[in-house]
Amino acid sequence: MALRQLGGVGLLVLSLSSCLSSLKPLRHFSEAAGPAPNYADTTNWLVLPSHLGAAGQHLPGLPAPSPPDTVADVFFVHPTTYFWRFGRWNAPVRLRRLRRYTGRTTIRNVASLFAGVGRLYAPGYRQATLYTFFDRKNAASQPAIDLAYNDVRAAFQYYLTHYNHGRPFILVGHSQGTYHATRLLHDFVDNNPQLRKQLVAAYLVGYQVKAIEYQHLPALRDSLQTGGIISWNTAVRGTDYPPYYGLLATNPLTWTFDSAAAPASLNRGGVSLSFKRIDSHITGAQVHRGLLWVDDPHRSGYPRLHIPGLKELSVSYHIVDYNLFYLNVRENARARVRAWQSADH
Repeated sequence: MALRQLGGVGLLVLSLSSCLSSLKPLRHFSEAAGPAPNYADTTNWLVLPSHLGAAGQHLPGLPAPSPPDTVADVFFVHPTTYFWRFGRWNAPVRLRRLRRYTGRTTIRNVASLFAGVGRLYAPGYRQATLYTFFDRKNAASQPAIDLAYNDVRAAFQYYLTHYNHGRPFILVGHSQGTYHATRLLHDFVDNNPQLRKQLVAAYLVGYQVKAIEYQHLPALRDSLQTGGIISWNTAVRGTDYPPYYGLLATNPLTWTFDSAAAPASLNRGGVSLSFKRIDSHITGAQVHRGLLWVDDPHRSGYPRLHIPGLKELSVSYHIVDYNLFYLNVRENARARVRAWQSADH
C-alpha cells in the first residue's frame, strides 16, 4: 500500500494489512449511508453563522468570534472522523455519536480558529470511512470517496447560491476535507474568473497538493497574497519521503515555501487537542522536500500518529497540522481578508 493516500495520515499505511482489516467496512458499498443531505435543511450543517456550536468555543485570552456580519465567508470541510468499524463505507449524516465526536474534535480544534475570521459554514456530509483512503484498490473505495465529495459539492453549490451573495470567501480543508476542497477548486473556481476574484485563499492542509495544482490559482508566496492556495503536511524533523517531493509545503510561520528554518520564536501559539491552553513558541518549522518539519513540542496535547509495534511510522503530526500553528493561521487568515479588501476588485 502506498503512503501517498491521505497526506500525513498516509504515513500509517505502508504495510498495515493486519491493522487495517479491523477498519474494513463489513457491508457492501451498495448498502448506502442514507439519502443525500438536503442543505436547505439547516440541521445538515455542522456550523452556520447563526449556530457556531463547538466552533464558537474560544480560549481565555482570545476574543470571542466576530459577529456574523464580517466581510468574508469561510467554508470549512472537516477531515475524516469516521473510522470505527460501523460497517458502512460512508457515514450517515445524522449519526449522533459521530456528529458529537466531530464537533468536539475537528470543529472545536480547527474550525474555531476561523470563526473570528468570517461567516463560517461547515456542512455535514456522508464522509468516506478512513479505510477507503488506505485501500484504494478496493472496488468500493473510490465510489465511497466520490459519494462523499458529491455531498460536499452540493453543499458548496448551495452555499454559493443561497449564502455567499458575492462575498469574498476562504476555503479550508483538512485531510479528507482537503481532498474534497481541492476538487471544489477544480470544479468551481479555477476556471471561473468571478469566483477567482472572490477567493481570498484556500488552506489545503493535510493532503497531497501540488504547487502547480491549478491553472489559475497560484501557490501563495507570502503572508498577504490572495487568490491562491496554501498547503502543508507536518512531520518530525529529519523525515524524508520521496513521494512528497514536489508537493506544496507552506511554512505557516513565514508563509513562504523556501527551505529556511523558522525559529519557534515566530510561533505565536499552538493550541493542544484538549483545547484548554495556548502554548507560545511551541515549535519552529522548516520546509523540506514537500514536508513541513517541526520540532518535538515537549508538551502534552500534540500527539504524533502511533500504531503499536510500528514505531517507524510515528513521524507524522497530521492530527495537529493546524493546532501547532493555531494563532499564526488565525492571524494570517484575518490579514489576508484585510489584504483582499485593500486590493482592487
